[in-house]
Amino acid sequence: MHALLNKKPSKTQLMGILNVTPDSFYDQGQWFALDLAVQRALRISQEGADIIDIGGESTRPGAAFVDEAEELRRVIPLIKAIKSCGITTPLSIDTSKPAVAQAAIAHGATFLNDILGFRHLSMRKIAAEAALPICVMHCYETPATMQNNPYYPQGVVPFLLDWFVKQIELLLETGVLSENIILDPGIGFGKTVEDNLQILQNIPKFKALGFPLLLGVSRKSFLGKIVQKPATELLNATLAMNGMAVLNGVEIIRVHDIMAHRDLIDVLTYRSNKM
Repeated sequence: MHALLNKKPSKTQLMGILNVTPDSFYDQGQWFALDLAVQRALRISQEGADIIDIGGESTRPGAAFVDEAEELRRVIPLIKAIKSCGITTPLSIDTSKPAVAQAAIAHGATFLNDILGFRHLSMRKIAAEAALPICVMHCYETPATMQNNPYYPQGVVPFLLDWFVKQIELLLETGVLSENIILDPGIGFGKTVEDNLQILQNIPKFKALGFPLLLGVSRKSFLGKIVQKPATELLNATLAMNGMAVLNGVEIIRVHDIMAHRDLIDVLTYRSNKM
């Protein structure tokens, strides 16, 4: 297991979400201004996040494409500002664009989070050269089209297991170190409610691949469909799902609500840490 996960090996790590976009499904652009984004980063760090995940392009269903120049304008000044104000929490860059990934690494990002699963060779080459932890996420097609009748003839879990094996082979062939690979089945990224539940009920099968897992279920619409509530009222449902993830040994959970999940993890792992 790579160094990023070695700080608290018995505990699930918290990845705090910091979207600097005007159209994210939950944040709704409230951290879009640079000063507000820096304040949010400080709060995420103080509340106990292990990683801050910075994204400059919304990946909600049907989201509009953001060009490279605009995404760079959104994320690079923020990374610089975070580093300059003394926040020491590791920074992740949530992007599928090679230029954005390279610039973020150059300014201090130490984790690559690609929702397109490093399907493009240029991103795999950057991952190999940087030798940093990477999150390989599955997304059905692209965010703009992913919820247009996603379909997995053999079932979503067998499909994802096969897809991960193929992507891992491509990454290893490009020179990415196996200890830097983290897998994310992409909850909500081109999956039905039933698909998402099938994934969450089969976490042990994904862990059997031998790589750390990252899950992002925070306040997602499939939870709203289950409990019939909007994203603003989905903290309890999120905690329930992430509690199951922690108990199943998921290594990283990506969340909006840091403090509540810090308590969740501390409570669920308290006994094992004292034995």
